[in-house]
Amino acid sequence: MSDELPLDPDRNTESEPLSRAIGERYLTYALSTIMNRALPDARDGLKPVHRRILYAMRELRLSPTGAFRKSAKITGDVMGNYHPHGDAAIYDAMARLAQDFAMRYPLVDGQGNFGNIDGDNPAASRYTEARLAMASEALMEGLAEDSVDFRPNYDGTLTEPVVLPSAFPNLLANGASGIAVGMATNIPPHNLHEVIDACLHLIKMPEARDDTLAGLIKGPDFPTGGVLVESAESIAETYRTGRGAFRLRAKWEQEDLGRGQWQVVVTEIPYQVQKSKLIERLAELIQTKKIPILADVRDESAEDVRIVLEPRARSVDPEQLMAALFRVSDLEIRFNLNMNVLIDGRVPKVCSLKEVLRAFLDHRREVLVRRANFRLEKIAARLEVLEGYLIAYLNLDRVIEIIRFEDDPKSVMMAEFGLTDVQVEAILNMRLRALRKLEEIELRAERDNLLAERDGLQAMLADEGAQWSRIADQLKEVRNLFGKSAAEGQRRTLIGDAVEVEPIDMEAMIEREPLTVILSKMGWIRAMKGHQALDAEVKFKDGDGPGLAQHAETIDKLMIYASNGRFYTLPANNLPGGRGMGEPLRLMIDLPNEAEVIAMFPWREGERYLVASKAGDGFIVSAADILAQTKSGKQVLNGEALLIRPVSGDHVVTVGQNRKLLVFPLDELPEMARGKGVRLQKFKDGDLSDAAFITLADGLRWQESGGRTRTEPDLTEWLGKRASAGRMAPRGFPRDNKFN
Repeated sequence: MSDELPLDPDRNTESEPLSRAIGERYLTYALSTIMNRALPDARDGLKPVHRRILYAMRELRLSPTGAFRKSAKITGDVMGNYHPHGDAAIYDAMARLAQDFAMRYPLVDGQGNFGNIDGDNPAASRYTEARLAMASEALMEGLAEDSVDFRPNYDGTLTEPVVLPSAFPNLLANGASGIAVGMATNIPPHNLHEVIDACLHLIKMPEARDDTLAGLIKGPDFPTGGVLVESAESIAETYRTGRGAFRLRAKWEQEDLGRGQWQVVVTEIPYQVQKSKLIERLAELIQTKKIPILADVRDESAEDVRIVLEPRARSVDPEQLMAALFRVSDLEIRFNLNMNVLIDGRVPKVCSLKEVLRAFLDHRREVLVRRANFRLEKIAARLEVLEGYLIAYLNLDRVIEIIRFEDDPKSVMMAEFGLTDVQVEAILNMRLRALRKLEEIELRAERDNLLAERDGLQAMLADEGAQWSRIADQLKEVRNLFGKSAAEGQRRTLIGDAVEVEPIDMEAMIEREPLTVILSKMGWIRAMKGHQALDAEVKFKDGDGPGLAQHAETIDKLMIYASNGRFYTLPANNLPGGRGMGEPLRLMIDLPNEAEVIAMFPWREGERYLVASKAGDGFIVSAADILAQTKSGKQVLNGEALLIRPVSGDHVVTVGQNRKLLVFPLDELPEMARGKGVRLQKFKDGDLSDAAFITLADGLRWQESGGRTRTEPDLTEWLGKRASAGRMAPRGFPRDNKFN
């Protein structure tokens, strides 16, 4: 009991500031994420999970020419021996290594459903099988020859490599992506032949400039192909800084159907774009008529990609059609480059192309030296045994006699012939078959060959130039295996120039048709074909009713003016049809719940409008200043908006809730783009009720409740300066204080 901690919390608790406690723990988590999860090593281009998968498959002897094993078995071994994380995460990482549309040079050879370019997930690990690919063999060549350091696994029962020997620059060949804490990486795949050419040039010219290396590596080479539309200067700058972006487009061609008909066929789509989602987006563009020149899209893909795009008319220019689609769909993407990698497995750094290649070459030199030293130790051990064999052959009869008659032949031979313990053990373990006559000749030949190999290795270790020459030879061997001479080594992503095509006037392509736009009291909007009577009976949802109605055309931009003083723009051709009840307006624009729609009208160039607030402030705004480009609209009037009126006539007439009416000249109103405006009429109590434009010579007209029109021809009594209080409205003026 005396060894137990006392129950007093004060004696068992250590205090420290919360900021320091949180900071230390979060820093530990951040370092773990950066070092052991998200960033690849510059030397072999792998994250720990990928490295452990490949090593575990090697331990299972899943060679490229051997049998396949269940993915569940591989995932289990990786999780149990090296990577104590979720099996789903490990399997997902392994499946990606086998996807030829994700990896430029797949590291795993998969058998079964490992997903597809449509975005479908791989089958469960119990259904699929895998083995190592040829590229993985090259990454792990020399692993058993002390070429890299090993460290204990998570529970200390096994060891795992810190980094792979990596016979080729896998970081650039296959790329990498990851998000750590406070930093991220995103490296595209490249053509291995070009990357090795750059390595060979850097070996020959250690001070080579980044621009020269960028000239050898033309740009990324994505497994899904596509066309890279980026200037050589931009690519070189991106490689020089380690940050930038590449513009990648789908590859397409025009297919002639005869009789003047044609269609566009997309044969390659950008990297990491899911084909199914791309087609959904194109279908949505057709449905919403955002690209009116596109009539239909079909997916005719089998093993290859074949997306058919049909134009609405054969007079359409295919270049303009594709230019429009590039702007609004993932047929063109920007792939961001962020070459943030771990240098020597420890230091995260955003590297240039030259720094990444240098890190790989320095690693290859270290691997070469360590393998050479390992081989020298093996040669020394073998030469020691061969010398003992040769001594035994020269004194064969005496050796046999010692073995037959001496009680301790080992010590006798060591004393009589000057042999070492290793040599005597080898002689005693020799089989009788080895005593044949030709064996001595073979032993001498083997000794001579080993001596020559030892001299060659020692000479190489003493000469740095010879080391780089050997590395260059090894890289050339890898280039012969995976370079352009192989079918898979040909460049897939074309390098092209971005030809700027004149944008299509989309409005000109919209078929002009009359519409009647109806906005219900609860904010549901729809567009019915034709110009129907604005007061015609229309069905609404239960509890809903008529709100606003407006005649328009499909080519119009519909303006929505709300009580928050903002204008919103909606293309009339994108409005939902009139067969149903429509759609909520608030799903189409960012209209706050507390804001109400005041007016709805088609935009007309050159028009001018009076906008006024409830407080009685207002100004004139031109049509060009109310057009909104985004869903959030455009703020024009500051304050709670009351009304909007198109400018006409030569005077403005206003009336307040106090029934006082004022007439003042139109030119006293300023024209502004945005603001609170100026005072229209002065009120002691109440707010502005209505405003209108009149021609002073024609007087003021209003409609009485019975439908009869009344006119006040002489407005001298109410004529005054803007911001005056006005006088009581004429007899018979509507009780609701509206000009109708």
